Amino acid sequence: MQKRWKILSAETDLVDSLMRALKVNRTLCQILVQRGIDSFDKARDYFRPQLSQLHSPWLMKDMDKAVARIEAAFENNEKILVFGDYDVDGTTSVASMFQYLKSIYQLVDYYIPHRYKEGYGVSKMGIDYAKEQDITLIISLDCGIKSVDLIAYAKELGIDFIVCDHHLPDAEIPKAVAILNAKQIDCSYPYKELCGCGVGFKLMQAISERLQLPDTSYLQYLDLVATAIAADIVPITGENRILAFYGIKKVNENPCAGIKALMKLSSVTKEMHINNLVFVIAPRINAAGRMDDAKKAVQLFIAQDFEQALAFAEILQTDNTDRREADSTITEEALAMIEENPNMLHRKSTVVYQSHWHKGVVGIVASRLIETYYRPTVVLTKSGDVVAGSARSVAGFNLYEAIHACKQHLLGYGGHFAAAGMTLLPKEVDNFSVAFENAVAASITPELLVPEIVIDAELKFSEITPAFYKIICQMEPFGPDNMRPVFVTRKVLETGFSRIVKEDHVKFSVRHQNVIMSGIGFNMASKFHLLQMKEPIDIVYTIDENTWNSETNIQLKVIDIKLSVA
Repeated sequence: MQKRWKILSAETDLVDSLMRALKVNRTLCQILVQRGIDSFDKARDYFRPQLSQLHSPWLMKDMDKAVARIEAAFENNEKILVFGDYDVDGTTSVASMFQYLKSIYQLVDYYIPHRYKEGYGVSKMGIDYAKEQDITLIISLDCGIKSVDLIAYAKELGIDFIVCDHHLPDAEIPKAVAILNAKQIDCSYPYKELCGCGVGFKLMQAISERLQLPDTSYLQYLDLVATAIAADIVPITGENRILAFYGIKKVNENPCAGIKALMKLSSVTKEMHINNLVFVIAPRINAAGRMDDAKKAVQLFIAQDFEQALAFAEILQTDNTDRREADSTITEEALAMIEENPNMLHRKSTVVYQSHWHKGVVGIVASRLIETYYRPTVVLTKSGDVVAGSARSVAGFNLYEAIHACKQHLLGYGGHFAAAGMTLLPKEVDNFSVAFENAVAASITPELLVPEIVIDAELKFSEITPAFYKIICQMEPFGPDNMRPVFVTRKVLETGFSRIVKEDHVKFSVRHQNVIMSGIGFNMASKFHLLQMKEPIDIVYTIDENTWNSETNIQLKVIDIKLSVA
């Protein structure tokens, strides 16, 4: 697939100034400036994050009300229910808050809604459960900001709500006792990008300060917070970067039994990084809710001994295996449908539907299809008497607006810029497919149908030294708004030793100005012919390490190549 290359730049004066202050490689200073790190003090905070840099939780709107209501519950021996969504952010939020409250107060329970029986967020079944159990306070995590009617219903039943959420509020907000959400327009909290588990963490921090508990009472859950940050794809900046940094440190030094069990089953032997949390830990947690009941994920995280945690981890491992098989099978079927239908090949969008597909993986399948056909994609399946589906977008295209334009064919829909979900009647599938194609075709620009690689800087191979690589490693944890630096080197020559490995991948051996580098390009066999032409190429890559026969060397992780312009 052809890709667009976008090379970033930075203001020369700021780069020069930072280079004088830090006395490090100019290219690295350019990347730091691009990320808003343009002074010695900012660089110090970036490279040496400290927990003392976390903001006071009391700066968050309604924090005083939330803590006061929880204190009142303690004093009056009220039952408290910790309620969270079924994804990684929700289950880690519930596991950390439940254990935290349970350590200081006994009358605490938790609730995770069933994905298919109750749907996303606060549910009527959950509120009815609370009423049956004589619960008078619900703390919702990673959900609740849009649950105006349900929280009003709970109030009628004599149940108060404290909402801890990070999703954008609507014009009308629920009448809860307290709403902790930095995205409220009248909330002056300095950092707006906490995930749900991060908001719960700030509440635990505030309770500990009020009750004069040691910092360890809430810091012990940093490994769960880091897992939520990684899985929820929130910016790795500000507080999120500090929380992720120390959370990963805890994962490597002293993880909770649940994470330790997942690491064991995943055969993790090396030091964990945030990408391990994203690609190894998070899918196993999400699989619980996708394939069955996400309550198992909470049970895993609150397990106090390793053997008990291992038993739950094995269940999640099985769920994840089932999820992968379903994902793979459905993706193959969907790709075949597209390839066998000439009309679908040349569309600006993809809409595929089969009634037997597992609805727990249709969102994943939509993302998989975009890897082959880069365009806004909807995958639909049968759900009871209706059709339900998930949609995924390409970078820069507002998917929600396109689906909103098709609302006359839908029973319901929701989502945001990059992802959405919808339900419709079976008889409307074809009409929706046509309407969605028309909506996308009318508004998408040609360049948005070509994937973009954002390149941080042009680099010479001679700059790639152990010291240079060490500084890149110190830029971790990587993630949105702080991605692993991507470089381009121009007019590179193949040495004659590059080869295809395992049919799909390319082992690179390339030279630039008398410096030879090796590298690996996964799923790049289709571009091997460019190396065989013996012409200069431009090569886009990140820098990594490779260990072979107990010897570790710096290598390139190649993303794309093309012939150099003369």
